[in-house]
Amino acid sequence: MCGACQVKKPRFDVCHSAYRYAFPIDHLVRRLKYGEAIIHARVLGELLARYLKYRRREPWPECLVPVPLAPARYRQRGYNQAIELGRWLERTLELPMRTDLLVRTRETVEQASLSQKERRKNVRRAFALNHPLKEKHVAVIDDVVTTASTVNEVARVLRRAGAKRVEVWAVARAAKL
Repeated sequence: MCGACQVKKPRFDVCHSAYRYAFPIDHLVRRLKYGEAIIHARVLGELLARYLKYRRREPWPECLVPVPLAPARYRQRGYNQAIELGRWLERTLELPMRTDLLVRTRETVEQASLSQKERRKNVRRAFALNHPLKEKHVAVIDDVVTTASTVNEVARVLRRAGAKRVEVWAVARAAKL
């Protein structure tokens, strides 16, 4: 389970994170996210899938929902690391991924440089539904959960769209701020 989740009222039901954000996982995540080492998505995605297969006891979600990137950040990186992780989860766990479901409605400041309070404010109303949600049980995919501000905001949007159960799946959790 995710010990990093520091939101007061989580909108998600459970947070599964396979590792602490420490060496060597932090190195792989940073290279995936900032160093154009997209191949690390395979390693990290398969590690997360293995963790989930052996550790979780709940029914599997109906779909995977990667946290969307803002268009400018997507153009800068050339890919969304959550989608790349989701590709390996989709393949390994045989679960469909909905990359069309959510959009980021505005550019936000990079979360890594912000305090917990600033992170919540930064992502508030930053996501919207792009298509109707048919699934009632979804898993939000992200690389790292620190304060859970981002995934909590995504879960809020999914709940308002009709999701009954929202899980968060992350490769790593950061130590508490």
